[in-house]
Amino acid sequence: MINQNAPMGRPRRPTGWQRRALRLPIFAYRVGLGSLFGKRLLLLHHTGRVSGLDRTTVLEVVSFDAVEASWTVASGFGPKADWYQNLHAQPQTLIRFGNRPHPVTARFLSPDDGAGIMADYARRHPRTARRLCAFMGLPVDGSNESFRAAGHAIPFVRLEAGAGHGPAGRRHQ
Repeated sequence: MINQNAPMGRPRRPTGWQRRALRLPIFAYRVGLGSLFGKRLLLLHHTGRVSGLDRTTVLEVVSFDAVEASWTVASGFGPKADWYQNLHAQPQTLIRFGNRPHPVTARFLSPDDGAGIMADYARRHPRTARRLCAFMGLPVDGSNESFRAAGHAIPFVRLEAGAGHGPAGRRHQ
């Protein structure tokens, strides 16, 4: 069955038991087990742009820069994903990386930046990159050029820690 509301080539949002299963990492973070995910996942807190309610979602970290205190994430469901639209409305937020909170500001990256990020990710995680692109309906043949083309179609966001709020465990205001 085709979801008429889903953008062309994007997967449908999970419902039912799949949605509950994908939300299990949120509960792990809530009980203090975020460190189990290492540097692969983070918990994003965001505010609903319509409701004003606090929301959370777990995202895969595409890249982490400890020196610059920044995390790059991608919206596999495209620019219509709720968390992505919520960050557009309110880019200053909080993430939990491991068991530590970090105040961050979202910076939305250009398609050219996305192309480079995806090509780099594919070099580091070739099998996962192929599976993710297939899941998102983006054709790749394993070449750098095909991953760059896929990266043009994926919205990437860099979450940058505020001044004095790096991941080294400094005090948060």
